[in-house]
Amino acid sequence: MLIIRLIGIIFPVFAIVAIGYLYSRWRQPDMTAANQINMMILLPALIFHVLSGKDFQLGEFGWLALGGAVVVLGSGLLALMVAKVARFSYKTFVPPMMFTNAGNIGLPLAVFAFGEQALPAAVVLFLVETGLHFTLGTYVMDQRAPFLKILAQPIVIATLVGIAFSLMDWGVPPPLGEAIGMLGQASIPLLLFALGARLTHIDFAEWRIGVLGAVLCPLTGVVIVLLVRPFLELTPIQASLLLVFGALPPAVLNYLVAEQYQQEPGKVASIVLIGNLAGFISLPIALAFAL
Repeated sequence: MLIIRLIGIIFPVFAIVAIGYLYSRWRQPDMTAANQINMMILLPALIFHVLSGKDFQLGEFGWLALGGAVVVLGSGLLALMVAKVARFSYKTFVPPMMFTNAGNIGLPLAVFAFGEQALPAAVVLFLVETGLHFTLGTYVMDQRAPFLKILAQPIVIATLVGIAFSLMDWGVPPPLGEAIGMLGQASIPLLLFALGARLTHIDFAEWRIGVLGAVLCPLTGVVIVLLVRPFLELTPIQASLLLVFGALPPAVLNYLVAEQYQQEPGKVASIVLIGNLAGFISLPIALAFAL
């Protein structure tokens, strides 16, 4: 039955999030070091491992990458119109609508729903979202941000090196590849655990903008996917992944960026955290159609 399959897919994802939440409520751990390790080492290792693998052919994902970019940019345009009507600051409201949890939720959800063969496509969508976040998202917040600082990010370096290995058909020595792969595998559960820990800091003081964002983020993403998917040459798994990608909630990174630039971080935290709680509803619906 579909409902049993959906529960089997969703349960591992949200069970790890729940463990992170409960443990953080109990022990109040400082996740700063763990998150830095994940962003600096584990996640770049996963990206490089997938991109440099023999089974990864970059040319197979061109249409999917284009579709992911259109979803991100199209969602931003729709959110910008809503922000103007609601008189929200576009720097506060638009980025969380554009940049979604393609890492914390998108990667593990793809594996649980479609198997390991879906991981390369999920990584491509994650890289499109992350690449736009580190470039366009940074520019939205600070038009004077140095481009070299963006390129120096470990995730960007791992992406460029991994693509180079793929294009040049270079092979990673098996022992080294195994070590990098093991590091990368640790990133997915840590992403989910960290998301649960972040949920302990939810602030309902700005619940109105949070609820609006929770509804608008998956809605605009799915609408854009349905509009553009007929024009893209996608495999069945890629088409399903793109639909799930459109339904993802806002990325936690939006809050960290807002805090860094002092761009109403309380409101952004509400959008991000209420949006992720709403993912308990939106993601099973999207998966039901994707499957």
